[in-house]
Amino acid sequence: MAQILVTGGAGFVGSHVVDELVALGHRVRVVDSLDPAAHDGPPDHLNPAAEYAFVDVASLADRPDLLDGADAVCHQAAKVGLGVDFGDVAAYVTANAGGTAGLLLGLHRARFAGRLVLAGSMVVYGEGAYACDQHGPVRPGPRAGADLDAGRFEPACPRCGRPLEARAVTEDAPPDPRNVYAATKLLQEHLCVAYGREHSAPVTVLRYHNVYGPRMPRDTPYAGVASVFRSALAAGRAPSVYEDGRQRRDFVHVTDVAHANVLALTGPEPVDGTFNVASGAPRSVGDLAATLARAVADSDGARVSPRGTRP
Repeated sequence: MAQILVTGGAGFVGSHVVDELVALGHRVRVVDSLDPAAHDGPPDHLNPAAEYAFVDVASLADRPDLLDGADAVCHQAAKVGLGVDFGDVAAYVTANAGGTAGLLLGLHRARFAGRLVLAGSMVVYGEGAYACDQHGPVRPGPRAGADLDAGRFEPACPRCGRPLEARAVTEDAPPDPRNVYAATKLLQEHLCVAYGREHSAPVTVLRYHNVYGPRMPRDTPYAGVASVFRSALAAGRAPSVYEDGRQRRDFVHVTDVAHANVLALTGPEPVDGTFNVASGAPRSVGDLAATLARAVADSDGARVSPRGTRP
């Protein structure tokens, strides 16, 4: 069995990766900073069969003891979510770019050439994929404030202004990061691929879509929409649904995401490349809010309806 290092292994996705690896008999070492934005101390779901070091992933540049013997690395550690505003830029760049740089520098010094699996994100695609009846596949630009104020939330064809048809985003779509978090996630990809090229190490990038399931972060703006809605409902508040609630997202269960990581880490042959990790069945944000509200009502008798808001 392999020795596998999991960064961010105390977190939402990382802890599920750890559990599956341990269940398969692998030796697992976890590095996690227990960022207060995600943790209030060590969580109660830590796996007793894994080894834990509660340090910043950037410190791996100078911690060869934590990299010793690693056959594969699963890099989950990152500051997630879109943040509150641009004032979070330094925190995101430090955590995501700086943390990844520290990890890769440590791997470089250790002459690591095993498998490297990175937790990527679908946010690197930007607005997504669309097609126009007349002009075929197009890339809509940023939405105009006047359109949002008028309740026109769907992007229009940049050439003729006609309505667009949403399409599934494939891995060969050009990246188009449109916020700080997306930019740092794309930089993580570039850094890992550069490392793999220089060290002949196989690098697998898994671009997660909207992950949900047990151990989702609670009561934090640095979380996905499913976590934010769940936290609101648990507090007896209506989840706030922005715009018209028709924004489409692909919601994928955390155990499926963890299994994708385990396959990339332990499959018979390593696979270089970038892969979407999704359910293949998009749902609207409004549907998600209504479904969660019904689930809460069924469990405790409370009646909470989603609350619509405008941008």
